[in-house]
Amino acid sequence: MSTEPEPRDTTENTGPVTPRNTGRPATPADAGTADPAAPDDAPATAGQALGEKPSDAGAAGAGAAGAERGGAEATDTEATDTEAAAAEPGDAEAAGAAATGTEAAGAEAAGAERAGAGAGAERGGMEAGGDGTAGEIVDDGAVTEAAASVTGDSGEGEAAGQVSEAQAELAAQKLERERIERRKAEKAAPITAGAKLSGKAADLLAAVRAVEGGAKPPAAVFDDPGATPRRTAPEPARRPQQVPALTAKPAAPAGVEGVRRALADGGAPEALAPQTAAALGEGAEQLLREDPWQLLRVQGVRPEQADGFARTLLGPDCAPDDERRGRAITVWLLEQAALAGHTALELPALTAALGRQSVPDAETAVQNTLAEGEALAFQDALDAPGAERPAAASGPAPGADADEGGAGGADDESRPVRVLVGLERYALAEESLADALARVVNSPAKDSSSAWESAAAAATGSTAELIGAVAGNGLVLHTGGEAARAEPAALLTAARALGLRAVAACHTPDGQRRFAALLDSRGGAGNGTDSSAGNGAVVTVPGLLSGAEGPGRDAEGAFALDLLVLLDAPQLDVESAAMLAESLPDGARLVLSGDPGVLWSAGPGRVFADLLAARVSPQVASRTPDPGPIGELVSGVGIGELNQVAAPGKEIVIVPVRDAGEAVHRTVQLLAESVPRAFGVAPEEAVVITTGHGGAAGTRALNAALKERLNPGPGRFGGFDPGDRVAYSPVPGRTLPGRVVTADVEGLHLSCAAGSVVVPRERVEQAVRHGWALTAHQAVGSRWPAAVVVLPGDAAQALSRPWVYTAFGRAERHLSVVHGVEQALPRAVAEVPAKPRTTRLPVLLRSQVPATGEQAPV
Repeated sequence: MSTEPEPRDTTENTGPVTPRNTGRPATPADAGTADPAAPDDAPATAGQALGEKPSDAGAAGAGAAGAERGGAEATDTEATDTEAAAAEPGDAEAAGAAATGTEAAGAEAAGAERAGAGAGAERGGMEAGGDGTAGEIVDDGAVTEAAASVTGDSGEGEAAGQVSEAQAELAAQKLERERIERRKAEKAAPITAGAKLSGKAADLLAAVRAVEGGAKPPAAVFDDPGATPRRTAPEPARRPQQVPALTAKPAAPAGVEGVRRALADGGAPEALAPQTAAALGEGAEQLLREDPWQLLRVQGVRPEQADGFARTLLGPDCAPDDERRGRAITVWLLEQAALAGHTALELPALTAALGRQSVPDAETAVQNTLAEGEALAFQDALDAPGAERPAAASGPAPGADADEGGAGGADDESRPVRVLVGLERYALAEESLADALARVVNSPAKDSSSAWESAAAAATGSTAELIGAVAGNGLVLHTGGEAARAEPAALLTAARALGLRAVAACHTPDGQRRFAALLDSRGGAGNGTDSSAGNGAVVTVPGLLSGAEGPGRDAEGAFALDLLVLLDAPQLDVESAAMLAESLPDGARLVLSGDPGVLWSAGPGRVFADLLAARVSPQVASRTPDPGPIGELVSGVGIGELNQVAAPGKEIVIVPVRDAGEAVHRTVQLLAESVPRAFGVAPEEAVVITTGHGGAAGTRALNAALKERLNPGPGRFGGFDPGDRVAYSPVPGRTLPGRVVTADVEGLHLSCAAGSVVVPRERVEQAVRHGWALTAHQAVGSRWPAAVVVLPGDAAQALSRPWVYTAFGRAERHLSVVHGVEQALPRAVAEVPAKPRTTRLPVLLRSQVPATGEQAPV
């Protein structure tokens, strides 16, 4: 394969070539890599296939590791700030949309400080910014160490940004502190390890110790609680509705000055005071002085930094085996696991992670955390008798004793269980979700299924299957790509034609727009000439939960509807899913529709994947393929193949690059010149997608170069100018593309698809970043006429099949791949699936949904 030299100021011009025999699947580049604007008779050069080494091999991605302020930044699937000697890849970008953190007291964060560093070093290591990217995250049951760099799109200050939630948090913190003080007052003498536990917690601890020692656990611990069946699920108590984040303004935290003094006394940056006061609530100064490790509750602070703060405040009283330190680090590890998507951790994984944080007695630390009510412990029986325990568990598999009646002893004794520890908020959300879904599955529908028969008879293929499944079931799962959205559109049209109150909910305004257009093209689901979005047939999930969109709620707090069709279901985290399911009235039907190949939710849980695995409801797999070369390419990626795709209209273009600098140069050319010239797609209608925010070809570097080319300006408003494209994150995990309109004393004025937004000045740095270039997590749920996917050499470790599937699938008409990862791309597609997440939802569902509800895909 030969390559002709060409000027750097033009993109690659290539013609059709015959791929060499590399022993790998052929790729889209075998159809040619080209400047999409090049005429057909332009001089041809050899095509660069996805996965083939570029003609001039070089060190790709040079200098990316140390390019960013405060150390390397986390990518979508890899955290790059490392603790101790090494860090393993994480699971997901924390909150899906990180923004640059505020530097603390003018000091730059130069990486992780060691636990033995002096107070001055600790001051240099902390930043006062938004969210921390996943610090301790779990891979195959083991908690791995990753970054806790301070970034901001995760929405640091969400509690401050929502007044009612902030007040509720302050009240809860006050009650918690009072309870802790009462417990401390009761401690009149030293207590032996485990003695403070009682009841079920003490039995569980004894069983865990017995299991780890190779003995048989007590019968009472793992027996099924036959005498106390799980509560049935009548209409549940309604959770408070979410406050619309777009209009809420942050509340000033009380006691900021006192917290500032405490931070200064401990050698910590005083700029951390506002978010520390918000995180700890009323009495934050006293709490910090009594328990300096509470500083770990501030996002972005790491254990070694909290250790330095504690050493300065406590002096000789500070010790590694301090009970307060063990409890705080245990909670911190569980929070970091939640950022990676886990709702709980297996006990062996948690104790191993505590050991890596120099906690001398990890088991005692977990005991103390459970005793103080800062975490909860669970035991879940695994499915098959005699099945092997997960790899993360150590010691022999525990088995349950025979039932009290004496039946089934042999099978029960061999039944393995796992012990999990999790934070209360996610544990309760997961249990509430299981209860609500069980109610949806078991509640009879209000309308007669016979009314659906004519609608099902009028449809064909998988559309008829979907309508038929909804006719007889309360919960139905639907899987498919972008083209398959026509099937839930047909379902919604049929339901509204039957006089039912039916609504479709999407996760992004762009998804809402696309589904409403699809619905209108089918004759609409609304009244008169109103659009489907305008008449409430299609809403966004945040708008539905807040009450700003949709049918509203009845007197009992339930949604006033008979059918809810939820699109982009893989983006559901466990807390949002619980609020949605709990808000459904008895007899309502729920359809979860989405593409299981895309990246999972930014928040904890994997609700859609868990429901597919649990098989407690009908599943309809669409047989409608995505059209065109891009659809063919993405479909192949979904099954682990990077196939050769014919692209006669240059729908797919591969641009090989040697290093990160060239990747940025080519990306700017494509977005500003080549794509508009060839396809008539303006730069504001296209998107650039890369693997992370940091690095020499991350979103920061790309956005800086794109701003200089497309909207140069001095950045008078916190680095922004009118006309800048931005990505605004009002809450963790939610990204709204928009454009800067102006700025004044109130803040930065943005024009977003959801409406006009004013971001307060103090939140701009945390919640807003330039938006020409996004990460795949920020882009999921939206599509653009053209997409440029940037794969610099240093991105190889961040690639996975779901990431590639998501990034490539954001393009509607044209996809350009700026390719510098050589064979890492086909290897990631073939060999790197989504990282597992530890959740309890399948076990909880199987305990409540009758066996007759288990169904195979339709």
